[in-house]
Amino acid sequence: MKRTYLGEFEEIVLLAVAVTDGQAYGAALLLDIGRQTGRDLRLNQVHSALQRLEEKGMVRSAMGEPTAERGGKRKRLFSVTAYGLRTLKEIQQVRAGFWDRLISPLKMVVDL
Repeated sequence: MKRTYLGEFEEIVLLAVAVTDGQAYGAALLLDIGRQTGRDLRLNQVHSALQRLEEKGMVRSAMGEPTAERGGKRKRLFSVTAYGLRTLKEIQQVRAGFWDRLISPLKMVVDL
């Protein structure tokens, strides 16, 4: 399968979905991502990224049960797919490779 590349925000949204264990929904993701990144976000930005990730096959969604706090409305819950997890692992490996190359020369300078 051809590698799909993600923008930074899509990657962050995908990571946020992955850590929620199938209980991710727009408003909760908005709060979590805002706390983790310090960004001022809007819900439509999160929903757009989720839609793109679903179109790419990296997340899937299903309607949850109605909840009293939402007046009986159901939430669309997102979970990461195996393809999404593979993509996150590939991104992590690429980044780790660059960090290793950056840190190794710095370690040598510090050790001198």
